[in-house]
This record gives sequence, structure tokens and C-alpha cells, in this order.
Amino acid sequence: MTQLDVRPQAGDTVSGVAEGDVRGKGLGKGSVGLMGSAVIGISTVAPVYCLTSTLGSTAGEVGMQMPAIFLAGFLPMLLVAFAYRELNKAMPDCGTSFTWTVKAFGPRIGWMCGWGLVIATIIVLSNLAGVATSYFWLLAGEITGNESVAALDDNKLVHIATCLTLIAVATAISYRGMTATKGVQYALVGLQLVVLAIFVAMAFQKASAGTFDTGLDFSWSWMNPFAVESMAAFTAGLSLSIFMYWGWDACLATNEETTGSAKTPGRASLIAMVVLVGSYLATGVAAQMAVGSGGEGLGLANEETSDNVFAALAGPVMGPALGILLFVAVLASAAASLQTTFIPVARTVLAMSTYEALPPAYAKVHPKFKTPGRATVVAGVATGAFYTIMTLVSENVLTDTIFALGLMICFYYSLTAFACAWYFRGELRRSARDLFFKGVFPVLGGLLLSAVFFKTLYDTYDPAYGSGSAVFGVGSVFVIGVGLLALGLVIMFVTQRRSPAFFRGQVLTKSTPSLVVED
Repeated sequence: MTQLDVRPQAGDTVSGVAEGDVRGKGLGKGSVGLMGSAVIGISTVAPVYCLTSTLGSTAGEVGMQMPAIFLAGFLPMLLVAFAYRELNKAMPDCGTSFTWTVKAFGPRIGWMCGWGLVIATIIVLSNLAGVATSYFWLLAGEITGNESVAALDDNKLVHIATCLTLIAVATAISYRGMTATKGVQYALVGLQLVVLAIFVAMAFQKASAGTFDTGLDFSWSWMNPFAVESMAAFTAGLSLSIFMYWGWDACLATNEETTGSAKTPGRASLIAMVVLVGSYLATGVAAQMAVGSGGEGLGLANEETSDNVFAALAGPVMGPALGILLFVAVLASAAASLQTTFIPVARTVLAMSTYEALPPAYAKVHPKFKTPGRATVVAGVATGAFYTIMTLVSENVLTDTIFALGLMICFYYSLTAFACAWYFRGELRRSARDLFFKGVFPVLGGLLLSAVFFKTLYDTYDPAYGSGSAVFGVGSVFVIGVGLLALGLVIMFVTQRRSPAFFRGQVLTKSTPSLVVED
């Protein structure tokens, strides 16, 4: 293990900013370039998986304004991406949100921000593993033409065993380093984007031929978010849209392993965001033109198929042979994201441990692969245990946990956005660029996500939200979301007793930049 406890000396700089307490962690330098970093960001988001699971739900909330909601969800994410880019220029640290919020607001807020990222990632990993498992058996049933094979997914023991196997494989690939991760991702991301492009092209073809009675003619009014009928519907659709973009920040978690660590990750995240919004808009418009957004037949909002749109549209739009490719693409999307999503959680835990905010055992870097090996394995074990327990307890609990994910996403993204404006507060008057990219844009993004956070918190108090279950009359989604944040507070106070130096601000100190970083 090399460079684990190495820190720059007084007067040394990190990307042009004096940061004497930012530490090197021994990760593999120069393992990923611009394209590889962008691919990791796209893969972590899992666009095909997101589309099949939320396309119908979004149409059910906002109807024909679905494309507009995709654009509306893109806006706060883009604004927050500017914050990530500016903070990464100043401090290319794999702890990302954790490290940056500590530098801006102090150890306790920073610790909770890191906790939000970690717990959100564990929830997503468990969900991705479950989806990948279901599509594995669904695809096996399609290929063999045997419904009993596809039905194996309904066997709880078989489902859990398959799920744990997929988690173990993904953990092993991530454990071996960024080079192995990158190679797998090029293949899986390329496959899903190609299949998605084929689906879009064939959906446009079916729309122009008027193949389906529920199809619609394109209208620019679909791009108007103000045409949504109610604020409740708009907020619900926006929450789904924000979830669809979550994960692009994995580009930043690899900043210490990226060539040109100060600028490349930020550029990669913006490339990933553009690819995602383009894919979502094209697919949303094409699907809506082909089958409409209604609740009948193949309509996207049909409650019987809205939770898995591609399973319903694969055959009718692409035909039996090519339709199987769409099942493959969903499986590839979930599996690819399952593997790359280990990157941010393992590196956040590594950073928290390196800065003494977690036990030192998690700061170990594999001497050969230059990866946070122990942190990666622990994340894999935690994911497997979480999914197994939730599945055995109740499928409703697992479903409500996924709904609570939106709270965690808005929580740590908004904190990071506000941290950018506060950290760079001394530079905001130096130029128009600094004012907007370091101040105005991040604050707007943070405010938008904060509004979604509090509105969702209010809505989830109602037992009708999510699965409809409740705890002492309070919605389960609210209990899970608030409970996970409260659990983070408890763990933080326990850690504070064991690692007082970090919480006294003696390890990673609050600061403001001393130099302006030029483009």
C-alpha cells in the first residue's frame, strides 16, 4: 500500500489551490481517459434500465408532457454538474461530495453528505441487482421458449441466489481496478446504446406508418413543462426524471485515477449528461408517437405494463427476433450499472477513512490493482445483505426503500451544490464566469433539488405514497427515508467518539480557495 498517508506539504498546491490537508490515497493514476470516464458515467446511470422502469410511470403522471419533464429534470442536474466541475478543478479528490462539503461547511455536514451518497448507492445497487436477476431469467425464458424457466424468478430462493451471484461478479470486476472496469463498460454501454437507437428508429417507423391505433402525431407542445395539469403531477414527474439522471457523478469519483484529473472528470460528466438527455428525449418522443401516452392497450401509461415498458413494446415495435435484443439491452444496462456503481461508494468510503471519518481499515488500497479493495468488498457484502433481508421481510419494504432513494439523491446533490457557492464565495466578484458557474448556477440547482426534497418528504408522509403501507399511520417511504438519515446521525456520533480529530476540524479543514483556477 503506497502513498496512503502522503499529503502535500505546506505551500503545495492541488490543481492551483493551496490545500495542504488533501491527501493522496494510492489509487492507480492515469487509468482512465476522457472517453472512459464518460462511459463510466453513462453506465452508472443505466439509461435503458431507467427508461424501461420510469417511461410509463412518467407518462402516467404528466401525460404527453413527458419529454418536457425529461428536460425539466435535466436542468437541476446540469446546474449541479457545473458545481461538481468547479469543485473538482480545485480539489480532484475521490471523496467528491464528502470532501468538498467538509471543506465548505465543516466535518459534520460533510460526513452526513458522504453518508447520503453511500446509503443511496447501496439502495441502488440492491435494486439494480434485483432487476438484472429478473431480466436474466426473463431472457432465459425467451431464448428457451420455456415459461417455467422464466418463472424461476418467482422462486424467492433462486432469485436471491442469482442476485447474490451477480453482486459477487460485479464486486470482483470492480475490485480488479479501473482498467478491467473500463473494458467491460465499453462493451455493455455500446450494446445498450446501439439497441436503444434501433428501438427509436423502428418506433419512428411504426409511428409514420400508423401501425398502432394509440399512436400520436408529434407536437412541440410536448416540450412545454407548464402544460402539466397540476403541481403535484409536475413534482412527481420531476422526481422520476431526476432519478433517471442520477449516477453521472461517478465520473468525478474516479478523478484521482483519470488523466488530467482537474479537468477531465468534469468534462466527462457533461458529455455523459448530454448523451443521456439526448437518449431520453429521442426514446420518449419516439415511443409516444408510436403508441401514445394513454392508459389503454400499448399506451405508455397502461398500469399493467408501465413499470416495465420495454417488456411490453419489444415485440410489437421491434418484432420477435429483434425484440430479444431489447431484453438483452435491459439486462446489460442493469448489469453494467451494477458494476460501475461500486466505484463512487467504494471511493467515498476510502476517502472518509483516509481523512479519519471512518475506521482506518477501509483506507487500504490493493497493492497490485490500486483500488480500494476492502471498501469495495464491504460495499458488495452490504448490498447483498440489504437486498436479502429486505426481500425476505417484505417486497413492499424493498419497493418503499427504492422510493426513498429520491430523498437521498436530492439531499447530497443539493448540499454539494451549495458547498460550491460557499467555498468559492471569495471569487464570485472576480468575473462573470466565476459568478455564474461557481455561484448562480450551483445555487439554483441546489434550490431546485431542495424543493423536490422537501416536497417529496411532505408527500411521503401520506401512507398512500409508494406501496401504500404505513408505520403507526405514517407512510413507510417517509419512515425509511428519515430513518436512514437518522441512522447516519447515530453512526456519525459514534464515530465522533472514536475519531475526534476529524470532527474537531484538525484533519480536513474548512477553507476557501487562495488562487483562481483558469480554464
